[in-house]
Amino acid sequence: MRCARLSLIALLIAAGGIAVAQERKADVVKDAIFARKILMDSINNNMDEIEGMISSGKPIPMDEAREHADLISVMLMAFPHLFPDSTNQWKPNVQRDPGTDTFAAPAVWTNFADFYDRAAKASKTAYNASRAKTEGDFKSFAKQLRESCDSCHAAYQKTSEQ
Repeated sequence: MRCARLSLIALLIAAGGIAVAQERKADVVKDAIFARKILMDSINNNMDEIEGMISSGKPIPMDEAREHADLISVMLMAFPHLFPDSTNQWKPNVQRDPGTDTFAAPAVWTNFADFYDRAAKASKTAYNASRAKTEGDFKSFAKQLRESCDSCHAAYQKTSEQ
């Protein structure tokens, strides 16, 4: 009887540990999704600053513009690492919270090498912009960077309507 009680207690403790581990795993998944949303928002804010400088019709403040591009480059190097398999949470026709739910398409995980390569190439383009010597070169790299971002979003991001 004592052995059965000890076994039951051990089982309950183990089950509690599993429940806590599962809860922690769910929290980690949510945190990873939230982290990449914040990172992408920061990339977007820096890109908006760059595009605002370019479209202003005024001379581009190159030091500031290069700083924004450098930040984008660093963030894009980290970005694909925020997509562990456990964050493949997309489900069609489900109401999603844009603040906390993922809009990453399952293709991110089925074609991760391409996704990773796109982020690396965009990071390199942003880096090149951060080292541009002339406004013309900077504008060219910024245009390439926007095209890289848009094509990656088209391939790997779902919309709330999908």
